[in-house]
Amino acid sequence: MAKSKSKSVFVCQNCGSQRTRWEGRCTDCGEWNTLVEERITDGEPRGLSGAKSGSFSGGASGSRAWAIGANSGSASALSFSIEEAIAQAHSGSTESKMRLPTGSSELDRVLGGGLVKGSFVLVGGDPGIGKSTLMMQMAGGLAQRGSQVLYISGEESVTQTALRAERMGVVQAGVRLAAESELEVIRDRAMAHQAQADGAPCVLIVDSIQTIYRSDIESAPGSVTQVRECAAALMHLAKSQGISVFVIGHVTKEGQIAGPKVLEHMVDTVLAFEGDATHAFRLLRALKNRFGATHELGVFTMDSRGLVEVTNPSEMFLEERGRELIGSAVFASMEGSRPILCEVQALTISSPLPQPRRTSIGFDTQRVHLLAAILNRHLGLKLHASDLFINVVGGLNLDEPAADFAVAAALISSECGESLDAKTVYFGELGLTGEARAVNFADQRLREARKLGFERFIVPASNQKQLASMIKAEKISGVRFVRDLRELAETVRGGRAASAARRPSPRPPKAADDEIGF
Repeated sequence: MAKSKSKSVFVCQNCGSQRTRWEGRCTDCGEWNTLVEERITDGEPRGLSGAKSGSFSGGASGSRAWAIGANSGSASALSFSIEEAIAQAHSGSTESKMRLPTGSSELDRVLGGGLVKGSFVLVGGDPGIGKSTLMMQMAGGLAQRGSQVLYISGEESVTQTALRAERMGVVQAGVRLAAESELEVIRDRAMAHQAQADGAPCVLIVDSIQTIYRSDIESAPGSVTQVRECAAALMHLAKSQGISVFVIGHVTKEGQIAGPKVLEHMVDTVLAFEGDATHAFRLLRALKNRFGATHELGVFTMDSRGLVEVTNPSEMFLEERGRELIGSAVFASMEGSRPILCEVQALTISSPLPQPRRTSIGFDTQRVHLLAAILNRHLGLKLHASDLFINVVGGLNLDEPAADFAVAAALISSECGESLDAKTVYFGELGLTGEARAVNFADQRLREARKLGFERFIVPASNQKQLASMIKAEKISGVRFVRDLRELAETVRGGRAASAARRPSPRPPKAADDEIGF
């Protein structure tokens, strides 16, 4: 038997590119001192060929010889026509074709309606945000619905994981725990667990991808090579055996998932768990989803029992809204297919600095510069000499231009000292010439606002045709369609006067450069 040989390569820990010799600067990504020497064994990778599909030997203590792949004569190595593949996908019982409910409606929403059999999902987030808690609660929900779950922890002992599960009330017999870091052992146990599942859906959870390693690669766990190769092996396990695999990924200080970018390309779904570890809200977003819509949002709160779903996030985001409404506007946002109402706060204060500050939390700072310039030009506000502070309450990140109306109204209110109406909702986009532009899903935003008791709605005039039939059928009053920034400013000046908000006013003459023109 030929003895395998090893060779040294230098791998960039930032982008994953390889070099035959050490270099101070990676020419691919431009980072300095990121090339690390790693030894790679030549020869056939362990576990990718050499035996029949589904065979394994040794268990946790025996030999780790693996063969998830198939022989040249097995069914999984054959090619199929599109018609044959579709027929095969629709064959079998109805239950096998349905998505698996995870027991969490918020998680099901983000996944696109439930867990798909054989999917490969990556969950990333800051330390302490609740990734392991979410996965443990999902394991309990899946087990309650007949799935067999294997939870592998590379960071905790079995006792520590069990105590955490007990605290969250996850005591189902269908959840098996193991503490392991070696990839070959993890795959052995996953296959053994699937064999014992007796046809029930099987789910593997790995916590985390940065702690597991392949024994035939000499680099340390968490390195680019280890993360890439371990993820490739787990992807092969998911696709060839129909085991749904969840892996937890750590993030860097910049907020990106640690490891090579190819990791995000391998997986079917990338879930980002956001929020401040000291804040009650936890936001789960789908950044990539091959089986559903992206940018869906699930909202949770954290308490002593674990994560609790928020069924009405709009109400929770607005429940602590203060009585002093100067600089506070309500915006109807669209997070995936869900409308959510949130509070946008603005504060303007005269600045002694030659370059006033522009601070924004939850809203693009470049967009704040743009809106400040529009308000300066078309309303004569002296925002170029003021510090501007924008805050989206609750930890939401607004990345749609429809928030322009709410941010502009909050800035005008703060600068002029005008209190905004507590029952008014704003949504619309502003152009550089001050015109109001239409937004998508205006009907869904309007319905969500009405459901929460709002009475007045500031909407771009371009959406009037789209909303006409809805307004007539549901007898909605209080909708004001504005054509430009000046008409938006009139609604702010009107304050709490509902009747003034319903009737368009004639456009005022252009203001002088040294006064506010509305």
